[in-house]
Amino acid sequence: MNTPLSYAELTAMSPEAMQARMAQSPVEAARITRSAALHGLPAAMVQWGQMLVDGVGTPRDATAAYRWFSIAAEAGHLDGVNMVGRCHELGWGVPVDHQEAARWYERAAGLGHDWAQFNLGELLLAGVLGVRDEKGALSLFLRSARAGNLKAMNKLGHYREDGWAGVAVKPALALRWYTRAADRGCYRAHANLARLADGRGDREEAARRYSCSIAIAPADFLRDISGVLLDSADPELQALGRRALILTHEETPEAARPRGGLLRAFASLRRR
Repeated sequence: MNTPLSYAELTAMSPEAMQARMAQSPVEAARITRSAALHGLPAAMVQWGQMLVDGVGTPRDATAAYRWFSIAAEAGHLDGVNMVGRCHELGWGVPVDHQEAARWYERAAGLGHDWAQFNLGELLLAGVLGVRDEKGALSLFLRSARAGNLKAMNKLGHYREDGWAGVAVKPALALRWYTRAADRGCYRAHANLARLADGRGDREEAARRYSCSIAIAPADFLRDISGVLLDSADPELQALGRRALILTHEETPEAARPRGGLLRAFASLRRR
């Protein structure tokens, strides 16, 4: 690991300069993020923890990631609380424990954290806490969507498309939710709109929406969607499938991109 930047070096950079340096390489992004975390910035602790989980610019170390998320959570940072829940849900540095994950999500969700609301909803929907609770999940997805969470908006589209929790199946409302999420940058919602367009024979719209999804999707989703498109009988969709497969090797890891919360926190660090 490269030598951390000093507090003076960090505070000498503007947020714009920091963003430019982090964009140079994952290793430089890791160095700056770790430095800010070591100097006590909870937002940096959370991003550094994610980089440790993903192995971005540094060797993978889920145990260390869990420690950093926990420190941020102890400082009252809701992203940190949510990420401790993710660790317990996914087994990052600790054994998988869905009940413990739910407790952390509930803590952050009760304080309005939209990702914790979404993640808790996913646990309820999956039934891993005992029974599948579509209605309880729906309530959480609605709260998360109202806070602007795009994945929650996309999930509400599924409720209206598939009639989960006994809600009336209304394709027009499903389309509205998918469109609302897609127009704000949700790659899953773009793919759902493409799927619906393909189903009604609108290949032009399907190709357009799949292109939008592929342009912004992470590598794991690109791998999944490439398989779907390569199995299509349409040559244009097959070509998009090949493009998605290529992009799985070119994509910049999400954890290497400085988040808006980190940039705002970094600006406040400079004002101390």
